[in-house]
Amino acid sequence: MRETIIQKVLEHKAIAIVRGASVEDCLKVADALYEGGIRFMEITFNQKNPDSFKDTAAAIKGVSEKYAGKMYVGAGTVTTPELVEIAANAGALYIISPDTNPDVIKKTRELGLVSMPGALTPSEVLLAHRSGADFVKLFPVGTLGAAYVKALCAPISHVKMLGVGGVNEENAADFMKAGVVGVGVGGNLANKKWIDAGEFHKITETAKKLVENIKNV
Repeated sequence: MRETIIQKVLEHKAIAIVRGASVEDCLKVADALYEGGIRFMEITFNQKNPDSFKDTAAAIKGVSEKYAGKMYVGAGTVTTPELVEIAANAGALYIISPDTNPDVIKKTRELGLVSMPGALTPSEVLLAHRSGADFVKLFPVGTLGAAYVKALCAPISHVKMLGVGGVNEENAADFMKAGVVGVGVGGNLANKKWIDAGEFHKITETAKKLVENIKNV
């Protein structure tokens, strides 16, 4: 399954990041994303509120079960090996982190999941790669821009990198052209205001634009 997920990331190239949504809303967001052509959905843990971890796990489980074989669901903001286990038990297929923690990467690989730790500098990217990461999440790339990504990718093009942080449907193609193999899009896609207002059609419309722009790279 691990190799399948890796190939599917390379094929679809876009991961939607969903933060702070209820289990019910996560299911609605999944519907909207799927209709828009998105096949990867990251549901994040809120580190400020450990009591919410069980709700995040429930959301991962709910979407995983509803979209089994159609949508690939992963866990985000995973900062400890214990959270890796919680995510794995809920059905997460890949583990995404804001940082590079070799213990988290090790646990992810032990459980047969795809590892996507966060890094920004060449040293961090290569540490993540050497520690067993399948992809390295360049985060946050939005403020540094595509020029930074291009400069970084030039000497370490053997590492599969994802551009995350400040990425939207308009600039995603620029980051792809700069050298990343995929992007993660959060609030610019699974917009909290749209979710709270029940405007899920806006998520679908934005997803379609994102998928189309990436496809044209």
